[in-house]
Amino acid sequence: MAPHIRSFVESKTRKGIKGEDIKWTLYELDRYLAEKDHKSSYIDRISYDSWYHATCDNKQVSTIYQKVSIMRRFLLYMSSMGLECYVPRLPRKHKSEYVPYIFTENEIKSLFAAADNLREKEHHAKSLMMVIPVLLRTLYSTAIRIGEAINLRNQDIDFEGHTIVLDNTKNGRQRLAPLNESLKKALRQYIHYRNMLPVEGIMAPENPLFVNGLGHKLAKTSLGRYFRRLLQEANIPYRGHEEGPSLHNLRHTACVHSLIRMHRQGRDIYCCLPILSTFMGHVKVLDTEYYLRLTRNMYPEIIQMDVSVTAGLGILIAKSLVKVDNHGSI
Repeated sequence: MAPHIRSFVESKTRKGIKGEDIKWTLYELDRYLAEKDHKSSYIDRISYDSWYHATCDNKQVSTIYQKVSIMRRFLLYMSSMGLECYVPRLPRKHKSEYVPYIFTENEIKSLFAAADNLREKEHHAKSLMMVIPVLLRTLYSTAIRIGEAINLRNQDIDFEGHTIVLDNTKNGRQRLAPLNESLKKALRQYIHYRNMLPVEGIMAPENPLFVNGLGHKLAKTSLGRYFRRLLQEANIPYRGHEEGPSLHNLRHTACVHSLIRMHRQGRDIYCCLPILSTFMGHVKVLDTEYYLRLTRNMYPEIIQMDVSVTAGLGILIAKSLVKVDNHGSI
């Protein structure tokens, strides 16, 4: 099976898909087939069922969906090459009941103010005081993921082209994030002071853009602690680890606020969704629906739009609010 696995992975790589999850799942498959002394150049249902029970039993629903989805794509690829394999149906996709916290515009301003006024009681070598204000603004302005922001390098900021180049993305595809004038100003100010750190290679193109006081790459755990401190300073209640608010909620908020701004500019909401999808870095427009959690203070504004614009919007809102239990019941 190794030649087919290699060619499948290479076909994804040529499309710009890094797909580490694809590589690991197929590596796991290859190891399993080798242990079973699999001799066939195809996979029948018995072989598939055996692999499924060996690797997917007692796993989370989301993990099972991911593994079966990758396996299904690989088997479809095999079949397209003339090797007729058993192709399984996809299991029911896991629907998270997590409802993201959407910050109000005033709360965003309060967070920025708290970050700007952040002070340390004593000298701390790994302090994030310098980077926190610009990091928050970057997350809210571009809607990039916190992991993508942490992985940014100096060479990824294109001030002339008004863009940020994202290589290490969740979908494994390179994309561009917009860089507006206010964010450019904040980034330039941050870079100016960051470059004063007595750290060798701090300005090297391949080195991290956002660093701590020692010039080291940021850690998510440290950022989480600082963010909870900012929430307290901004008088925004922290509801717990599972309920947030969290740094990732800035991405949800950026999406919803962008939708509201475009509506205020008189744009058709259905024309906005593909724009938002590109802005968020989603492969499909449907993926963007997850972020459109309309809070109570936004909902009255939306329903006042012209009827020709809002026709069918109720379905979209209902999808974002409906919860489904483990048995598929609403």
